[in-house]
Amino acid sequence: GQREVRRGRTQFFLNPGESLEDGIVDVYVLGAEEALLLTANEGFKDVDADGKEVQRQPGDRWMIYGAREFVPSVHLTVVEKRRSIALDQNEGIYVRDTKTGTVRSVIGETYMLAPNEELWKKPVSQAVLEKLQAGPRERSSAVVARDPTRVVSYNVPHNCVCQVYDYKSRKPRIIFGPDMVKLGPEEEFTMLKLSGDRPKRAGVISTLCLSLGPDFMTDIVQVETSDHARLSLQLSYNWFFDCKHGDVAAGTKVFNVSDFVGDACSAMASRIRGAVAGEPFDTFHKNSSAIIQAAVFGVNKETGKPRDKLEFKNNLLVVTSVDIQSVEPVDSKTREALMKSVQLAIEITTKSQEAAARHDAERREQIAKGQLERQIIDDKAKSEKEKMVLLGLQAESAAIESTGASKAEAKAVAAAAEIEGQSQVNIAKLRAEAQRVAVEAELRAEDIKKQAELGFQEEMNKLELEKAGQLAEIETNKFKSSVESIGRSTIAAMARAGPEMQAKLLKGLGLQGYLMTDGTSPINLMNAASQLTGGAAL
Repeated sequence: GQREVRRGRTQFFLNPGESLEDGIVDVYVLGAEEALLLTANEGFKDVDADGKEVQRQPGDRWMIYGAREFVPSVHLTVVEKRRSIALDQNEGIYVRDTKTGTVRSVIGETYMLAPNEELWKKPVSQAVLEKLQAGPRERSSAVVARDPTRVVSYNVPHNCVCQVYDYKSRKPRIIFGPDMVKLGPEEEFTMLKLSGDRPKRAGVISTLCLSLGPDFMTDIVQVETSDHARLSLQLSYNWFFDCKHGDVAAGTKVFNVSDFVGDACSAMASRIRGAVAGEPFDTFHKNSSAIIQAAVFGVNKETGKPRDKLEFKNNLLVVTSVDIQSVEPVDSKTREALMKSVQLAIEITTKSQEAAARHDAERREQIAKGQLERQIIDDKAKSEKEKMVLLGLQAESAAIESTGASKAEAKAVAAAAEIEGQSQVNIAKLRAEAQRVAVEAELRAEDIKKQAELGFQEEMNKLELEKAGQLAEIETNKFKSSVESIGRSTIAAMARAGPEMQAKLLKGLGLQGYLMTDGTSPINLMNAASQLTGGAAL
């Protein structure tokens, strides 16, 4: 039953009762970064690496390191061949002590496992693996296989914060980005499930870190006004976390609310519904922005104006603004009424602009005509002046040609012509001035008349619209009130009362029909009999 190791080069024959246990095996050749893990099968004396004699006991485990050749003896068993693990400064492995059971991480060094150590596989959930391999804002994709003995690391993006919880010390660890998180053996990421989509649904977004903002989130809220008009509002909220980089206490508060998106949107939607429920549709349609701002941020009692932000103390979330992206009626009747109102307003504005443009064109035409007529008058006055100069020259020429009485007569005629020409010029000026004054007065009167007619028509249109709306609302409320006050059963009874009473009277008198007259009105007895008998003859 004894075992023996024979090392080559040699030749031999097996003796009777001998057999090869594992055949011919190779000598272990170890490199400088390699080692063998050995265990003793029985007690024996051995020599360690320093040349000292060592007593090995059954079950002892030890290692021999290269570079060297090694031939195992019959007293031991080679458990495994190990190699030094080269680790970068951002890489690590999990190592478990087989004697104490403690697990630790080794990071950033070349490490050879000790005889009483082994690699430990850290369990990581599927959801965390998906987020580790995808970006912080990317959708999760197929998970690539990873080495479970390697230290789990995660790159925290810029302006983000990540929380890691140590289940051994029961304390969280806050990491601000940009940084790399390396999980210890007892640490796990805090996986957050945030609300997403529009309207918000819980658990849509999974993330390992939170952005500190500023950022925005969009939600769709359905509200109902005091006159029962249902509207769908698409709102966008700008927000950020009031947490400074490196403030661990504030960073811990950020994770107090697991779904801050759903919590904040629900709180603000509740405020908006309460505020809109107390306003009629017309008021909300005109002042929607102011109403929603006051509902979300509240009103400052000192100034009476909406505050500039909304703070959530439990997780340091701050909402800075609310943007109304769209307002759509949920009810089809309300949508049609709103479209008709907008179309009517557009039509009134278009007609008003057309009337103003037409009036302006007419005014410019009158001004052009006045300027043309004035120019004609000025040209005629200049022509008269030239004629006067011509007559003067003609008179002087005649005076030179004639002598004596002829000269005097010519001067007299020239003077008369001059006087007449000057009077004609003065008359023409006076007429031009009078016509200019009349044209300007007519233009001003026409302008005032057009403006008065336009204002009167606008007021009449507004009054007609208000009157039609109020009459329709009065008739609707009157009919609704009448029906509600009388009741459906009463109306049905009133409708049946006449025929039922007549049937009962005829039944009590034993008559199937009757004819009543006061004697003053003639009766056509030719057709009366057939009518009383119900047309039996036919």
